[in-house]
Amino acid sequence: MDKRTRRFIVYAIGMLVLALGLTLNTKANLGVSPIISVPYSISQITGYNFGDLTFVVYAIFVVVQIGIHVKLKKNNKIVSDVLQLPLSLVFTRLLNIFSVYIPTSQNLGIRFIVLAFAIICTGIGAAMSLSMQLVPNPGDGIVQALAERFNKSVGLTKNLFDCFNLCITLCISIFIAHQIVGVGIGTVIAVLGVGRVIALCHHIFESKIEELICE
Repeated sequence: MDKRTRRFIVYAIGMLVLALGLTLNTKANLGVSPIISVPYSISQITGYNFGDLTFVVYAIFVVVQIGIHVKLKKNNKIVSDVLQLPLSLVFTRLLNIFSVYIPTSQNLGIRFIVLAFAIICTGIGAAMSLSMQLVPNPGDGIVQALAERFNKSVGLTKNLFDCFNLCITLCISIFIAHQIVGVGIGTVIAVLGVGRVIALCHHIFESKIEELICE
């Protein structure tokens, strides 16, 4: 099996694990990660399908990326931006499938265990898919595009973008539902924990990653 095929396999598995992690995050019902907090809160308030709303938000992210790359005259990145749309469609269908088959629990202890698995799966999935340097998930793609546009580090841009999403979620929750929806202790733990899992994965598998991505 050649390197390119192995990269695609690792990438596909990573996206699958990432979708599982994000779904588990919602099933813990302790507060979801910032990147999906907006579609999740709207879904909880309106009853609309979570996966479908996530696709709409991801599509907006893609449009913003294309606009940024056109403005920066980085037309070579537009193809990758556009490819995020079919990727998002498949990814959000996985969210729907996992949501149907994964139950929720009212037991607080079990919910924290589910949250722990959610953070681990999200971190591992993100590390696997990002490391292969193929088509980025729209949530990661827009952070990279904004970092380029404003000449800031990806880490700082990620933090600011997370805060932006949380602010939108809080506004939607308070003004429409009159209570906080989708934001909780799990949100804070996810923000801190996922990054650590990604960093740990990169540290442990650094040599394997370099072997796959270096032609």
